[in-house]
Parts: sequence; C-alpha cells; structure tokens
Amino acid sequence: MREGEGMGEAFDAGFFVRWLEAAALAVDREAGLLTELDSAIGDADHGANLQRGFAAVAELLAKEPPATPGAVLVAAGRQLISTVGGASGPLYGTLLRRTGKALGEDEHVGRERLAEAFAVGVAAVSQLGGAQVGDKTMLDALVPAVEALRVSFGAARTAAEEGALATVPLQARKGRASYLGERSIGHQDPGATSSALLFAELAGTARAEGPA
Repeated sequence: MREGEGMGEAFDAGFFVRWLEAAALAVDREAGLLTELDSAIGDADHGANLQRGFAAVAELLAKEPPATPGAVLVAAGRQLISTVGGASGPLYGTLLRRTGKALGEDEHVGRERLAEAFAVGVAAVSQLGGAQVGDKTMLDALVPAVEALRVSFGAARTAAEEGALATVPLQARKGRASYLGERSIGHQDPGATSSALLFAELAGTARAEGPA
C-alpha cells in the first residue's frame, strides 16, 4: 500500500510481502528455464534451489508477516540462507537481509530509499562472492537494476533484463561457470536471469499498486 499522496510514493510491509509472494510464483513458473540455463554452465540446480527457497519464504511470510518493509526483507533473507543450498541461498539471502537492515524500522519506504538500501545489499553480494559487473554473475543484472530503480520500477525491470541478456557473450570469471573458461561464452547466466525475474515481479507489484 502507498501513502502520502503529493509526498511521493511510499510502500508498507504488505507491498514487500506481495512482491516476494509474486516472486515465489514466478520462480516456480520459471524453475525449468533457470535449471536449463544452469545445466549449461553450472550445477543444474539453480531453478530447484530457488524454487524451494522462495516457497519457504512465501510460507513464512504468510504465517508471520513482519510489520515493516525492512523486517520483511530481513526475514526473507534469513529464510533463504537457511533453506537454499549452493551459492544462491547465501547470495540472495544476503541481498535481501542487508537491504532490509539498510531500510531500518520505518513503516513506509519510498522508491529512492529502496534503491539506496538495495545498493547496500548489492555491495554485500559483491563482497561475498568477490564478483563485479562483467564477471557473468547476478551482479550483471542487479547493479544496473538498482541504478535504474532511482528512475522508476519499470526502468529497473528493463535494466535487469538487459543486464541478464548482456551476459551471453561474456566469459565467466566467478562461480562454477568460471571453470569452463571460454566454453561459458554464449550462455546466459542463470543468476542474472533469476535476478531479472525478481525485479520484473517488483515492477509488476508496483504497477498493480498504481503508477510507478
């Protein structure tokens, strides 16, 4: 829900719960694609891992919805870390948890404030995985998406999708795909693809609430 007409958009805890519920449905729907992408350059478990993790997040939030946006993201991040194996659980869990902590205890959060908090989360992901833009990882979608979020939710979605597509010609320099060397070229990174999926659902949730 938004509040403060004329004061700019502001989103409450319910908005973030709805976003993560939509993300869980989207991950479930696209799990096959994510696994297919991961089978080419990874361990072929990205789709299944995220499917299990986001289903657990949705179940947790349905039972005990936190009272603030930050608390929603922190709870979701912790659930992903405890539920998902491999690299994706710690990475996505860190993204949401650190973003949530950066939001603090405010009951309503504006889009620009969210972008600033996401930047903190993305920096934590970069530090955890030792990756940067251009390494053919989720950061290739996350970094441009967060920058574009300062403009609009729709811009963030587009930037994330373009970032994911831009990983196709790259050679992986981090993660499991880096072991393949030049053979990683020509494949879209599954982590960047799932990151773009999350921002698509964020934009869709915002659009359902009104102009964004």
